[in-house]
Amino acid sequence: MDILLVASAFNSLCQRLYAELADAGHRVDAVLARDGDGALRAAVAEAGPDLIVAPMLRTALPEEVWSRHTCLVVHPGPPGDRGPSSLDWAIDSGARRWAVTVLQAEAGMDAGDVWASVPFDVPPVGKSDLYRGELADAAVAAVLLAVERFASGDHKPLSQKDPSVDVVWRDAFRQDRRRIDWAADPTETVLRKLRGGDSQPGVLDGLLGAEFFLHGGHPEDELRGAPGALLGTRAGAVCRATADGAVWIPELRPRRASGVPAPWRRPAASVLADAARVGAVPADRVAALPEVPVPWELPEDRRTWTDVRYREAGAVGFLHFGFPGGAMSTGQCRRLLAAYRHALARPTSVLVLGGGRDFFSNGIHLGVIEAAAVPAEESWANIHAMNDVVEAVLRTTDRLVVAALGGNAAAGGAMLALAADEVWCRSGVVLNPHYRRMGLYGSEYWTYTLPRRVGTGTAERLTSEALPVGTAQAARLGLVDRVLRVAPDGFAGEVGRLACALADGPGLRARIAVKEAARRRDEAVRPLSDHRRAELARMRKVFFDRGAPYHALRGAFVRKNPQGSSVRPLAPVSWDGR
Repeated sequence: MDILLVASAFNSLCQRLYAELADAGHRVDAVLARDGDGALRAAVAEAGPDLIVAPMLRTALPEEVWSRHTCLVVHPGPPGDRGPSSLDWAIDSGARRWAVTVLQAEAGMDAGDVWASVPFDVPPVGKSDLYRGELADAAVAAVLLAVERFASGDHKPLSQKDPSVDVVWRDAFRQDRRRIDWAADPTETVLRKLRGGDSQPGVLDGLLGAEFFLHGGHPEDELRGAPGALLGTRAGAVCRATADGAVWIPELRPRRASGVPAPWRRPAASVLADAARVGAVPADRVAALPEVPVPWELPEDRRTWTDVRYREAGAVGFLHFGFPGGAMSTGQCRRLLAAYRHALARPTSVLVLGGGRDFFSNGIHLGVIEAAAVPAEESWANIHAMNDVVEAVLRTTDRLVVAALGGNAAAGGAMLALAADEVWCRSGVVLNPHYRRMGLYGSEYWTYTLPRRVGTGTAERLTSEALPVGTAQAARLGLVDRVLRVAPDGFAGEVGRLACALADGPGLRARIAVKEAARRRDEAVRPLSDHRRAELARMRKVFFDRGAPYHALRGAFVRKNPQGSSVRPLAPVSWDGR
């Protein structure tokens, strides 16, 4: 069928549905819906779709659209659940099971007939992680089922007036319910509030005499202090004492005088440092916060937070890293490189990168760049740091390296994965192996890694069209070597089992020898340094050109201001893959 996706933003769920519906054989287009924007009406008139699917909407569909076309809306709640904050209420109530329901759009909010509903487990993770994981799995299953039922022509959707449907209205989830009472709330209560508000808008809280929105929460099992006190920093996060323990908070956003949050979040320690520089918080209190060290290797039973962690199982090393939103700042790249070098010093034959349940990597940290005194300089430093990590992987010839993608990867993060010898990903992962939508040519040795995987012609098409690639297509193209059909919580365990089998399997030493010989041949044909030089020459021109689209696109991205109204293929990019 011809299916039109309508969304307020082309977010992770929209991208996944775009890819999976296309993999199912449908012709898919997408358009952004905005208040007072005629783009949606024009797109519907132009496309004349058989079906409209709305995965994520902040505004209601116009009556002239849903009254003339069947429009299926994805609602993150069970049948009968209504309201704008369904997932927030589920996390707040401690629900162990929830559901995604596909409804037909009508005048009443979330009141339309039910075409499909799929339940999912609710593990103790952040709302955004849950949204991209268990909820997205259920949403895709529900949409595919609803589309199949619609295509059959003989399915009658369930009216919510049916006695089997328990209708419950849930109001918008307000900040007063998120407020943390540091003197009284135990750690688990604090974590639940932080996890429920880890995306938008965060948890509003007072800190050192100023107000900030807190993002993310992880338990700490050793540090202790007076409830509410800041205990230290680690890798950009801050640790804060609770009534019975402590939590790590990776990111903050200042609250502006108008009461709204600053446009984007950043590593907590850097936000506090900026606030101290302008006198918003006491500079001496911020300067006195100790940096809490952590070794790369930690006991399995430690409940603490670090963005990079290493462990071993037999002949396999596991280098886990997880950066909020998948963005990797200059400092984060340097920490990862240091940990990678630590891993290379260990006597293993297989090294697994990633393995977490959320984002693998999305490349350079646009939020940190946007907040920098000179964004061009920070862009330049960040891309060099990212390149250093990728180069280290490419030059590893004494063991096999596996990139394990439990979540999505984009731009330089996708190229980091392709630098490995094998790419394993969880089913449902979306790859965006391109840079075009940020106005960049790209680096991270993509002119070497992408063509060697998919060929020059396909590499040119992927980087020019700049469209999301689902796991089925990625496997067909050769972008990934193995797709693991497991739940998000089961990914790490399955990766561990397969990696140990790889290390214990026959022919491993021969594979490593072949890999080393291939690297020598490739280096003789065109050195990695030449790829890096050519890519960075293109990037530098953009970074230091104030009129380049990159700067406006970056600002719009971090402020979540969508550019354009469709996600159709862009104009071709000049190719320099050689």
